[in-house]
Amino acid sequence: MIHVLFVCLGNICRSPMAEAMFRKRVEDEGLSEHFVIDSAGIGGWHQGSTPHEGTRKLLDEKGISYEGMSARQIIDEDITAYDYIIAMDAENVGALRSIAGYGKHHFIGRLLDFVEDDDRDDVPDPYYTGNFEEVHDLIETGIDRFLTYVKKEKHL
Repeated sequence: MIHVLFVCLGNICRSPMAEAMFRKRVEDEGLSEHFVIDSAGIGGWHQGSTPHEGTRKLLDEKGISYEGMSARQIIDEDITAYDYIIAMDAENVGALRSIAGYGKHHFIGRLLDFVEDDDRDDVPDPYYTGNFEEVHDLIETGIDRFLTYVKKEKHL
């Protein structure tokens, strides 16, 4: 099994959107049995909350399920449990690396690190910008490239 964790600041906008979109993409490609997919936030402010209204609205429009999803804060065990911890921005990566310390961990990086032909590094937080469509488009490109990378890396 390939364990993938998407991470943003509060786990109500970007990371649940990425989780839902990646889950659908993996299902559409018939690869669900190879993956465990989840999301978490650096902070625990929204723990137990459903995804943000803007995220839910956009996913509903795209026909992507977010059923059963609720915000949670990353825990130490996540660092070693997941093969790929995919952050939405550089601040998230810094926080994750602080949590990970020098212990054993797998890949920690930004989603847009997989998008080499775009000069943007971070997925902006729509909690502040209000631009959920832009975030969707960036995440869509990022997960496409990430899945291509994983399929090659894991020979799927």
